[in-house]
Amino acid sequence: MKNKYLIFAIFMYVLFISGCNSNEKVTGGNTKDELLIITSFYPVYISTINITHDIQGVKVVNLTEPFTGCLHDYALTADDMKNMASADIFVINGAGMESFLDKITDQMPGLKVVDSSKGIEVIKHGEEDNPHIWLSVSGLIKQIDNIEKGLSLYDPSHKELYRKNADMYRDRLNKLKNDMTDGLKDVKDRNIITFHEAFPYFGKEFNLNIVAVIEREPGSEPNAKELAETIQIVKNQKVKALFAEPQYPKNSADVISKETGVNLYTLDPAVTGPFERDAYINIMNSNLKILQKALK
Repeated sequence: MKNKYLIFAIFMYVLFISGCNSNEKVTGGNTKDELLIITSFYPVYISTINITHDIQGVKVVNLTEPFTGCLHDYALTADDMKNMASADIFVINGAGMESFLDKITDQMPGLKVVDSSKGIEVIKHGEEDNPHIWLSVSGLIKQIDNIEKGLSLYDPSHKELYRKNADMYRDRLNKLKNDMTDGLKDVKDRNIITFHEAFPYFGKEFNLNIVAVIEREPGSEPNAKELAETIQIVKNQKVKALFAEPQYPKNSADVISKETGVNLYTLDPAVTGPFERDAYINIMNSNLKILQKALK
């Protein structure tokens, strides 16, 4: 009988020890040997999943929903902060896009942050930096460089894999840039009006002259005076095309189009879409086709 009790006690002790060891590897639903990278919003996520593609033990999730768009006035939620608490690395666009960054770093001072805008010359919008760097393909390539370097610094065990994937994506982006440059080289009238201040980098790269924007402040409808001013610019500059964005209502753009007789098209700033590695390239190729049609 004593032997039976002794065997039972040994069995329970072994079960207890093994149970403790297995629990030590779980933190917030992620195993300790899994690197969790959180990205701030859609274009940063697409860039990062290209650099981390097929690397075992590395997981990438996006902080915001894919329909969020630009983070100009984004307010962090309690769930966002809870998710950030489990992050090993936070990859951001930078240049002022993530206005909430201080709130995160104040509460999580040990968080490793990769700023993809580091060292990139930014365009100014008034006194503020314009953060829409990724809409220049050349700018995005520099952001890829920064993300690769940042991930390699904080996770040197995968440095060569990050470099290999980044090289492959850079090659594809360089081809995209060449295709877009060639596709727009015969356009003669390059004056356009865009929806908001998302496209200065795009315009600079592809030699398009943005003579006005429809919404002076993103998400804020222009007032009657601003609408009248834009309509006058369209007439004076003989603008051939107006461009709305799929993420915003186009009521104001419709009014300008109706008042001037200028056709309205859609340019996508690549801030929403499918969570797929080819998404940015597909969006930009679609933008090229739209521009060719609008400015032919």
